Amino acid sequence: MKNNISRRNVLKWGAASTFALVGSTLLNPGTWFQKPAQAMDKHDVHNALKNDLHAGMKHGYDPGTDVTEGLKMARNALTQFDYGKVSKMTDGKTVREFEIKAREHEVEIAKGIKFPGWAYNGTIPGPTLRCTEGDLLRIKFLNQSSHPHSIHFHGIHPTNMDGLEAILPGESFTYEFEAKPAGMQLYHCHVAPLARHIHKGLYGNFIIDPVKPRPTAKEFSMVMNGFDLDLDGENEVYTVNGYAFAYLQEPIKVKAGELVRIYVSNFTEFDPINSFHLHANFFNYYATGADPEARPSYTDTIMQCQGERGILEIVFPKPGRYMFHAHQSEFAELGWMGFFLAE
Repeated sequence: MKNNISRRNVLKWGAASTFALVGSTLLNPGTWFQKPAQAMDKHDVHNALKNDLHAGMKHGYDPGTDVTEGLKMARNALTQFDYGKVSKMTDGKTVREFEIKAREHEVEIAKGIKFPGWAYNGTIPGPTLRCTEGDLLRIKFLNQSSHPHSIHFHGIHPTNMDGLEAILPGESFTYEFEAKPAGMQLYHCHVAPLARHIHKGLYGNFIIDPVKPRPTAKEFSMVMNGFDLDLDGENEVYTVNGYAFAYLQEPIKVKAGELVRIYVSNFTEFDPINSFHLHANFFNYYATGADPEARPSYTDTIMQCQGERGILEIVFPKPGRYMFHAHQSEFAELGWMGFFLAE
């Protein structure tokens, strides 16, 4: 028994027990797992969720109506774009000022599961920053945590604004640069160990719109990610925008026939790739999205490595429920699955 008991096993039992209870309540109330929680590991949780999810889907998915803090976070992340505080220089150039704070913050990633994260402005992912190519950006970063952090922005900018220098706890730094090139960019902490700082939640989408606006569309922001609950270097929960099955519980409402644009990125740590698959439809995919005139890929599935991103443009031809999910079955069955509801 001494050989079989370790801190990792204790953590795994706790995480598995919690997630099993959450899964049974969320996916199919009234169904209880047959195996004692103390004996469950990651694979037991996977199998239990898979069986419960399939049973629920067979009869029409009914996840319940509880609106948790985590669900609210995912709902807001989908449609909230931070354009900063806007002003003009004497030459007419637009200036956008942002304030980002890093701190330890416990977030709800599934019903009943709290993750001890490191967060930008209190959410995982952090706020979606948005601007137009050529804008002057001033991002004031305040490190209110107990660890060194930084912000590294993808794009073209001076090397002294690249976020490689750690900002110590209690200190601040203002990143200032011109926004370029247009397209779907990212930001994240770049302090070692990188895997820990990214996995803990310090990342977000960074959209640089082209000067010539893209066609009018219903727009959403999505960040694919994962959470390692027992600190063994493997994820137990996978999400879009930080909450498992968020868009199964609340399908994303769109209009049949309208153009839908999704800014999607992958910040999943511990797995080489993540993916996005749409049912019953195809979409145009612009990798990085820097050139709106570029010829897109026409597909129903894309793969992204960590830090890769792009823009999806979709028209839903008829009313109905269009499922979307990762096309790695494990990811889908551990939280990364949702619906578009075209009306």
